Amino acid sequence: MGDPLDDLRSWQRPLRAQFPIIVDHPELAYLDSAATAQKPQAVLDAVQSYLTTGNANAGRGTYPWANATTAMVERTRERVKEFLDDPTPERSTVHFTSGTTEGLRTVARDWLPTLLTDGDEIVVPFADHRANLSPWLEAQCLLARQGVRITVRELPYQQSSGDYDSVALAELVGPRTRFVAATHVHHVYGGDMNVHRIRQVIGPRVPICLDAAQSIGHLPVSVADLDVDFVVFSGHKALALPGSGAIWARQTRGPGFRPGGWRGTPNTVGVAALAAALDWLDAAGLDRIEQWTLALAARLTDGLSRLDAYQVLGCRQSLTAGSTVQQRRSITTFRHRGISSNDLGFILFSHGLMVRSDSHCQAGTDEKDSSIRVSLHVHNTPEEVDRLLTTLANLQ
Repeated sequence: MGDPLDDLRSWQRPLRAQFPIIVDHPELAYLDSAATAQKPQAVLDAVQSYLTTGNANAGRGTYPWANATTAMVERTRERVKEFLDDPTPERSTVHFTSGTTEGLRTVARDWLPTLLTDGDEIVVPFADHRANLSPWLEAQCLLARQGVRITVRELPYQQSSGDYDSVALAELVGPRTRFVAATHVHHVYGGDMNVHRIRQVIGPRVPICLDAAQSIGHLPVSVADLDVDFVVFSGHKALALPGSGAIWARQTRGPGFRPGGWRGTPNTVGVAALAAALDWLDAAGLDRIEQWTLALAARLTDGLSRLDAYQVLGCRQSLTAGSTVQQRRSITTFRHRGISSNDLGFILFSHGLMVRSDSHCQAGTDEKDSSIRVSLHVHNTPEEVDRLLTTLANLQ
């Protein structure tokens, strides 16, 4: 069986060449795209063009620049729906945020309390990113101050595979279950959390809010297939600028979603960057980006499985390139059995390898245990993965 990367090399090379920061630093390998992604030239050009030809506030003026900015923001709302394969765009809404964290807090603060009454239950993840736990606990406290007592239950996980345990979830949910929060791709273990199984268990009426920070921009995401009610993501992880992101709301289950409070000036340059990033990703081909990063992650996990000094976190059955279970989605996290992860991060950078080395903002019992996270994107190459594996092998 041939290397799946070989068939994609001619497609990947010109895409890598479109990332100026990558091209200008051939001595470095950027392996931290789950924290923030690098930007292709098309996004940088869109930012420059907007700021130098029509920068203005949106919805607050009648002169041409202001009108053009307002139109651009509205077009980008529709562009997000198109990007998410929204089957009923006339019924859904898109609201721009500073990123996933603010987006999830907005749903928790402005919408969830209007859904719940005394005695209701919600199910949320306790071992995913902290941003997908804290807002729901904050909502519980907010409601308690209003005299509304709700129960927060932990979304169960499968120990063997690392994704959500639909069997245990079926035993957990009941007639007072009103809401479920979930993650699409785990930010530490790299696994697809199989959210479609949640809908099968909880039935057609309970809203689901999806943290898609690690899937948007890395693989095709279709709300036509994912029967969820909110998709929340960050622009900066999807090749756009920091401080940009969006909430897509289906608007068919529960009360209508509308962010509360007075909405200030939108991050118009971030919106312009997001539109350009989505266009670039579509042109590049998200299905091929997914194939490329899956194959790179499989190459990395296969190599790590041969190095006794390292412990790879997450599903043990997905460590080899020939694994019959799902492969890791561009993210691989591991520890050295004798070198601290913080020290290992410094060592790897001395070899020109930029990785993340900390607790990765993980909620739950593992948040104090640091590890090395390698996260890949379309600009990464097999040679960079091999270089990392060679460096790690020399540290055994």
